[in-house]
Amino acid sequence: MISSALSEWQKLPISLGELCINTTLRCGQSFRWQHLPESEEWRCVLYGNLLSLKQDSNYLYYRSVSASDTSTQTSNDHFVRIIKHYFNLTPNLTELYAQWSSQDPNFKKKAAQFTGIRILRQDAWEALVSFICSSNNNIARISQMVEKLCIHYGKPVATIDGRAYHDFPPPDALATKDVEGNLRNLGFGYRAKYIYQTAVMVSNREKSWLDALSNPECPPFGVNPKPTGEMKPEGRDGYREAHEKLLELQGVGPKVSDCVCLMGLGWGESVPVDTHVWQIAQRDYRFGKTSNKNLNKTTYDAVANHFRKLWGKEAGWAHSVLFTADLRTFADKLAATKKVDVKVKDEESAIKIETKVTTGVALKIPEDLEDKVKIEDMDDVKKINGKRRKEEIVPVAQTTETRRMSKRLRR
Repeated sequence: MISSALSEWQKLPISLGELCINTTLRCGQSFRWQHLPESEEWRCVLYGNLLSLKQDSNYLYYRSVSASDTSTQTSNDHFVRIIKHYFNLTPNLTELYAQWSSQDPNFKKKAAQFTGIRILRQDAWEALVSFICSSNNNIARISQMVEKLCIHYGKPVATIDGRAYHDFPPPDALATKDVEGNLRNLGFGYRAKYIYQTAVMVSNREKSWLDALSNPECPPFGVNPKPTGEMKPEGRDGYREAHEKLLELQGVGPKVSDCVCLMGLGWGESVPVDTHVWQIAQRDYRFGKTSNKNLNKTTYDAVANHFRKLWGKEAGWAHSVLFTADLRTFADKLAATKKVDVKVKDEESAIKIETKVTTGVALKIPEDLEDKVKIEDMDDVKKINGKRRKEEIVPVAQTTETRRMSKRLRR
């Protein structure tokens, strides 16, 4: 493949409190993003286009390469739509965190250092196959498997610095007879059979069968949203139907089904419960105090229903924040970059004490950025003016506490 050239950097004004890609893309939702540590850049093929992202305190930077067979240059507005859809940018995340915190003291305590985590709106087929690969696996190995699927069966899109980037393979590409054997040779183990059989089942159904299971309020890319049904303790009817239909596929149990419902089909009330989440439920929410101390169907449903009652129709989103906060990888890295600033201001009748706690990671800003970088307006996102630096400690979470002390009390 001929080497491709990335476009010039563009930028979207968005705070780290509303989106933090360094956390969102690492927490086990998507397994196809390539991280370039030397530039803190993230790359992935989405909808036939290679997208490259990086972030500082005030902006999300992006550039792209269109597929080689694209006859006309893809408009910049198209990439903005992709970013807004994929990162689920319509909901106000600060308001959601405030809502969840008011309903759950444990969330309030844990989530303050993990702002900006969003539930991705991925392609449903990619989410399905990726989470079939997740069975008895870790994020690093799942990412390797997904990369192998793309290299061997996905459409090539671009080559940058000697590395080829491919799109995720469609069901038909994984439904040929030699797929299972090839995947076993590539190290997929028993998952090879599940991927092949599920690809055959999906290929034999109507083309839109999987997307038809999506939440009408959060439809696939390019489809207008519609109202959906009433929220119930066990979730909306559409969610329950999607969950049950996914269980018909090979390699799909309750947890994989819920992962696909949440991250591929837009059902926010879907709460995937694995052993890690079960441990959180036992430790922080007093589950397992009765005779049911093991994770089974009864306790699975009980935990999921409890979180739905606690957090509402975006319970899966809130649960994912706690899941991420509990991962040792994030806790260790963030602990090393915590900064506390205290400001004291003498006002007319009181002393104002402002304490700001910033938890961050080191990010590098694109060196080739110029002051003329184009800024794309986004709906419901306020432009933020900020100075650009080549490298800085970028906050992934920031909390501010303000207290006023009466001068009378100090005398």
